[in-house]
Amino acid sequence: MTDSAITDAQVVRAPFLAATRHGFFTRQGGVSTGPYASLNCSTRSADAAGAVRENRRRVAHHVGVRPEHLLGLTQVHGDHTITVTTPWAEGAGPEGDGLVTSRPGLALGVITADCAPILFSNARGTVVGAAHAGWRGACGGIMESVVAAMGALGCAAGDISAVVGPCIAPRSYEVGPDMRDAVLACDASATDFFVPAARQGHFMFDLPGYCVARLERCGVGRAMAVGLDTLHDEARFFSHRRRTLAGGGPIGHQISVIACRGL
Repeated sequence: MTDSAITDAQVVRAPFLAATRHGFFTRQGGVSTGPYASLNCSTRSADAAGAVRENRRRVAHHVGVRPEHLLGLTQVHGDHTITVTTPWAEGAGPEGDGLVTSRPGLALGVITADCAPILFSNARGTVVGAAHAGWRGACGGIMESVVAAMGALGCAAGDISAVVGPCIAPRSYEVGPDMRDAVLACDASATDFFVPAARQGHFMFDLPGYCVARLERCGVGRAMAVGLDTLHDEARFFSHRRRTLAGGGPIGHQISVIACRGL
């Protein structure tokens, strides 16, 4: 493997999180090939293990932590948040979809390929969080779970900035009535985030808008979405929906990371 670094142009950043080392990493800047090209960071893909390890090493270097301190979970589309105090082995993260920490030098990562990655920080960057939010996790409460876990570390909700990263956009996310009914059964206020699709009986769902609304509802000080569509930007992002529309096959996943700074 080479020592090539990920460039700043290959990472999406958010002004709200300027106090932290963070990034919504794209699929660019890694060493994987084929359908995983090039910065696939999923340890559960069929990509070469050595390539994934090098990709994650590059990400860790970019946010200024040791590779073994870049931590992720076994994501399950739920509402459980883990408070991280010590690192675990790569690929051995517990089940959950949210992480928080106040330990300097640890970086929290979530893996996505259309679901919404959400990064959280207090004003000083000394309490941080990350969430993986598909529609199930979003309506099930994963964002509120992260905010509550940050609160347990002494961080008031009003001191939290939260940013929804690149994910499938409203123009790309056509869903059936069963999915809409499932979301509304969980959260009746979500009706504003569905609009009729061109196909009869189907809807377009605004996942990033819904995530921002849920964040605002639970009292975070600032919430925004970066507004990048993973499905339509094939050069920069992996996308499950794009793969499905193309007939299936293997796929890589991008990573979004935030690192905790010292006092």
